[in-house]
Amino acid sequence: MIEDVRYALRVLLKNPGFTLMAILTLALGIGANTAIFSVVYGVLLRPLPYHDGARLVVLHQQATKAHENDVPFSAQEIFDYRDHSRTLDAVVEHHSMSFLLFTSDSAERVNTAVVSANFFDVLGVKPLLGRTFVASDEDHGADAVLVLSYEYWKGRHGGDPNIVGRVFQMNNRPHTVIGVLPPIPQYPAQSDVYMPTSQCPFRSSPQFIADRTSRMMTAFGRLKPGIPVEQAQADLSTLASHIAQDHPEAYPKEAGYAIEIAPLRDDLTRRARTTFFVLLAAAGLVLLIACANVANLLLARLLKLERELAIRAALGADRLRIVRQLLTESVLLSMAGGVLGLAIAPSALAVLEKFAAQLSTRATEIRIDTPVLLFTLGISLLTGILYGLAPALSTGKHTAEALKQGGRSTSSAGRQRLRGALVVAQVAVSFMLLIGAGLMIRSFVALETQNPGFNADRVLALRLSPSFSKYTGTQALRTMADNVLLRVRAVSGVESAGMTTTFPFNPANIVSGPGNVAFEIEGLPVSKGELGPQVDTTIISPGYFEAIRQPIMSGRAFNDHDDPNSLKVAIVNQTMARHRWPNEDPIGKRVRFNSQDGMLPSTSWLQIVGVIGDAKEYGLHRAVQDEVYLPAAQDGFANNLVVRTTGDPMAVAAAIRAAIRSVDSQIAVDRMNTIERFRADSVASPRVTAILLGLFAGLAALISACGIAAVMALTVNQRTNELGIRMALGASRESILMMVMRQGLMLVIAGTIVGLAGALTRLLASLLYATSPTDVPTFAAVSAGFIAVAAVACFVPARQVTSIDPLEALRDQ
Repeated sequence: MIEDVRYALRVLLKNPGFTLMAILTLALGIGANTAIFSVVYGVLLRPLPYHDGARLVVLHQQATKAHENDVPFSAQEIFDYRDHSRTLDAVVEHHSMSFLLFTSDSAERVNTAVVSANFFDVLGVKPLLGRTFVASDEDHGADAVLVLSYEYWKGRHGGDPNIVGRVFQMNNRPHTVIGVLPPIPQYPAQSDVYMPTSQCPFRSSPQFIADRTSRMMTAFGRLKPGIPVEQAQADLSTLASHIAQDHPEAYPKEAGYAIEIAPLRDDLTRRARTTFFVLLAAAGLVLLIACANVANLLLARLLKLERELAIRAALGADRLRIVRQLLTESVLLSMAGGVLGLAIAPSALAVLEKFAAQLSTRATEIRIDTPVLLFTLGISLLTGILYGLAPALSTGKHTAEALKQGGRSTSSAGRQRLRGALVVAQVAVSFMLLIGAGLMIRSFVALETQNPGFNADRVLALRLSPSFSKYTGTQALRTMADNVLLRVRAVSGVESAGMTTTFPFNPANIVSGPGNVAFEIEGLPVSKGELGPQVDTTIISPGYFEAIRQPIMSGRAFNDHDDPNSLKVAIVNQTMARHRWPNEDPIGKRVRFNSQDGMLPSTSWLQIVGVIGDAKEYGLHRAVQDEVYLPAAQDGFANNLVVRTTGDPMAVAAAIRAAIRSVDSQIAVDRMNTIERFRADSVASPRVTAILLGLFAGLAALISACGIAAVMALTVNQRTNELGIRMALGASRESILMMVMRQGLMLVIAGTIVGLAGALTRLLASLLYATSPTDVPTFAAVSAGFIAVAAVACFVPARQVTSIDPLEALRDQ
């Protein structure tokens, strides 16, 4: 083996052009696969950084007939599953709140996770500093304590090792930091700090705990040892049936109550799985193309070595010995390509990490470590064997013929067929990637060109967080909001402003989508046993529609007269108007919220006073649903501010912040950005997917074109005598050129047909928007473009036939 390695190194160093081209081609393929596999392993395959992470599950309540798959839990429901399940060791809860941490003159809004005292014990998470919660921390009247997330500790407190024991004021109550978590993926939401349930004013109230329909929590569980998920699912389904029977008022039959459990790892990665596997498949196809290209280069080089190998065979070397020598050369090439690819991978990984962070909180676990290095080693060895095996096995079959030929390069019919098959394979795989990239790009263009239904240009959005201990009632909050609007509208450069509970492309709602509240139309009561229609609701102030330029189609917008003492009113969108009153004018009709699932009590009737244009508030990819807008003065507090400016919104952001602070210096302001920026962020995932697939497809097409050109150049070189004789016998140079071109294009067309049959349309279907997986214009455009590129790749080397001298060809004969 050492002798083979030494000989292979000498051969490769004596052919620097061939060696460099092969290593670079392989490095691109192996580097792309290493980078993508790092993401796939870190997000999808790496064991959870929790103790016995495979036993952790997430519970999902469902209202199957209402098509709701993730209904939050109430305290009573969590108690039921915790106390009566026979397959779960423990059930713990989690919900997110936003609270204020106060300094002497300002306030900071922190995303707070409210969890069971044994939450971290069930997850098996040990603190980096201090301790986590114990049972006594959950007692009513216990001292208020906090555990900080690693990211918040590093980002806001500089990784202060003395943070444990520090006291912060949160909503006018001292909270002591007792610990810091290690860098772990957080689920279901990224949080800054954690607190036990007894400290949340909502969760700890006796009324909330007693009310089975007060739902706002997520539930986690740990399977008992040896219990499979299927057995736990059957156990919890039976338990859910008993709960529904015992409390029919909270679980009406028309809602279809059920429960489903899923492994925590699956829940952490469900949004990322399809996208990452598509990218991994694309990277794998690029590597296959690289293998086929290098295999063709090896076949071309074997023509120069044919006489040498024949002599070695004649002197006693058996075929296995020669095959081993050639495989040693190919493996050395692939290992060198792997090392170079490993050097390239980190630069691509930096981009992929940001992309992955939009799809999973496990993005922090992406790194090049031992499993990734082993993958790179394995794929390098496999690649060397894969592309070296076919050329190696094609040697030694024609020893006598090679010796008779002297030094002339020849090629057997079998070897020519092998080269042709490799070209067809390269073309087919490249075409598959190009089709996938074309579909993704067409889908992204369709997404980007969607009319959102409003004008996001020059609109700033931000979130306000007042102290709820200071503003103790809804009226106090409304007065504060009115004062904020008054001051902000007076800022130079502000055109209009309004308050809202959410705004278009709000990152907090892009993933979750619209909420559903049951409602009733006057004169069309819901029959007993039937599920009421569902609608999404948004609370806004006057000026909101003006700020985002969402057009009123009929009726009127809200005004200052829509106060608590006036007629209760509502505005519906066009979709709801068409859906609920297809042949009537909805103005003057009345609706009320009348929950059929026990979630909300019935409300008084609301009179519709306007119809607003449809807006894609929850992302360009989502269809518009029925929407009801309610006036903030009548229906609650809206904590998001939208501001239209006369110029660049960020240029007046500081003045707007100052105007808010002039109302109350302890109002926390965060999530300040332009709606246009939020819009761009909302399509970041399909944008990056389209770019990456486009890069892979472009790389594949380039490698394939180089492979086609190399094969055509070799073909012309081998057929010099034949082509010269044809010209000597009267064939024109143009006809010879067309003949060579036609032979090359036949391989390209054959590869294109194979690629059409194997296009990754099914795998891509779930990622496409308003684009069919078999979109004819895309297939036609990609086919025409690829054949044009392939024609150029055939033409450039085929032009060599025009320089052939027929007399020299005759003399050789």
